Amino acid sequence: MTITSELQARYNDINRGVYFIGTTPPKSDTPLDTVSDIAEKLLDRVSDIDFDGLIVYDIQDEDSRISKPRPFPFKSTLDARLYSSLLNKKSKRPVITYKSVVQSNGDDFNNWANEAWEKYGVKDVVLVGSPSKNNEISLPLADAYKALVENQHEFFIGGVTIAERHASKGDEHERLISKHKQGCSFFISQAIYDPQATIDLLTRYALECKKEGLKPQRLILTFSPCGSKKTLEFIDWLGVNVPEATSLRILNAENPLYESIRICVNSLQQILDAISPYDLPLGLNIESLTNRKEEIDGSILLYKLLRSKMDNFLAKKELAALNKKCAK
Repeated sequence: MTITSELQARYNDINRGVYFIGTTPPKSDTPLDTVSDIAEKLLDRVSDIDFDGLIVYDIQDEDSRISKPRPFPFKSTLDARLYSSLLNKKSKRPVITYKSVVQSNGDDFNNWANEAWEKYGVKDVVLVGSPSKNNEISLPLADAYKALVENQHEFFIGGVTIAERHASKGDEHERLISKHKQGCSFFISQAIYDPQATIDLLTRYALECKKEGLKPQRLILTFSPCGSKKTLEFIDWLGVNVPEATSLRILNAENPLYESIRICVNSLQQILDAISPYDLPLGLNIESLTNRKEEIDGSILLYKLLRSKMDNFLAKKELAALNKKCAK
């Protein structure tokens, strides 16, 4: 019998968006009862919005990726599977769990996967490879995909897409197609502050899929508000391209957080306008990159604004398709 996850069923409806809240696990030294309280607090904050699920990141140091010092000191976090399981039970919604395979070997990874499914109930997974070519890689990302596809449990597998990589190398669309052939059924972008890079990637991906007769996979666009110079430095450190004019707009605004939200809303609109000719199944992931209450609250407001814009875009596309059908 084929197991179809709740999330997978939602992905199959290309006429609707899928909407997520992104979060990170608490620090590794957090007592378990406090972890439960943190999860409750997060879910309470998002209790008045309609979302499909949550995304829990697997946080790594990544000091080998960039020579710049990390704006916020790295602190190890709890096992993402544990926090995902807790959020899943409390929210009754699907949770996508990130897994960095950098420090894994084949046996370690298979044990991680079996335990993820059997102990934590984790079924929806995004695999992340090495952030730097300088790292010693025991388990290549392609091998990790293969292991998860061949696992006795039927995981719903996703990958990461980076528009900045497409801007510099011009081949990210090929990576998406290759990852799909390796088992990926959806992709999640990193935070978007350069809409043109995302437009270029999505357009190229749509056209290449059409050329090869392939069905485009779900693309989840990530947005994150920025309320301070420190947060902007962290966004840059993460490898997100923030055009100079955008950075200056945020830093010189009377209210940087409000300005960043305006920029994100405008960025999504630019992306939707540009890709409207193509049938790309889309989604949104809204995250706060810090624990500052102001930015967390800002991310919830951003979610409401972006979801409204995405729903409106999809409704108009559905209406246009219906009109075209009736005209025949």
